[in-house]
Amino acid sequence: MSRSTTTRPAPSVLSTRESAEVAAANASGRRPVVLVHGLWLLASSWDAWKARFEDEGYAVVAVDWPGDAADREAALTDQALAGTSVAEVADHVAAVVEGLDQKPILIGHSFGGLLVQMVAGRGLAEATVAIDPAPSRGVLPLPFSALRAAFPVLGNPANRGRTVLLTFEEFRYGFANAVPEAEARELYETQHVPAAGRPLFQAATANVWPWTVVRADKKNPQRGPMLVVTGEKDNIVPFALANAAFKRQSRNPGVTELVEIPDAGHSLVIDSRWSATADAALTFLRAQGL
Repeated sequence: MSRSTTTRPAPSVLSTRESAEVAAANASGRRPVVLVHGLWLLASSWDAWKARFEDEGYAVVAVDWPGDAADREAALTDQALAGTSVAEVADHVAAVVEGLDQKPILIGHSFGGLLVQMVAGRGLAEATVAIDPAPSRGVLPLPFSALRAAFPVLGNPANRGRTVLLTFEEFRYGFANAVPEAEARELYETQHVPAAGRPLFQAATANVWPWTVVRADKKNPQRGPMLVVTGEKDNIVPFALANAAFKRQSRNPGVTELVEIPDAGHSLVIDSRWSATADAALTFLRAQGL
């Protein structure tokens, strides 16, 4: 059977919460900031960031992935994310952005860092901060720590069509290796939720599958300024991956910068030192007049 090239997915539907935050941002007249989480987290993982950026004068919208549960308790037994594609989530983020009256600043973590690059490459962002971004097509390094962190998903092909919950030991290695064990356990018990397996399989094959959806237009002159943030001790997205993303994005005529957060692991947006990462983002935005 031939593959159809004309069928388009249904338009993404915003959640009630997302719609309310978009409406509030438009009513405020403030510059909007759109926050995009990655795998194994929910939009609520940005709560501290939302309060901080609102205090700084921005209007903040935290994006759900299509199928995200309303809270962690519901997410632990919900399979709605199973089979979710990177392209579906990128289109959903773009739908949120297009509902805003002003071009927003995009901030994303992990797979959210990939997604904001994809949306910025469509010319929809005023500026972008990609924190420990998952790799897109063209980002070639395959560090051992990244492969080990992804193995709980990639080690079983059946995970492509379902969600995966990490054990504490897997979460400790991938996310919370740079914080004390007590804090790692608290993050695991309050933030960690099952994640769709399909995006990791898509990212793993992005450089061998010509039609991959895991790609960002890195040369679009309408991309806007971009900051890539890396955590010094990150195992999931170590420096080699973040630096490769930075080098690819540096082909853009716009401003592209890279900053490393000392002693930080992949939990750098949710752990007790999250404010250092937020400070780096705010410093960059101020330097761009935003």
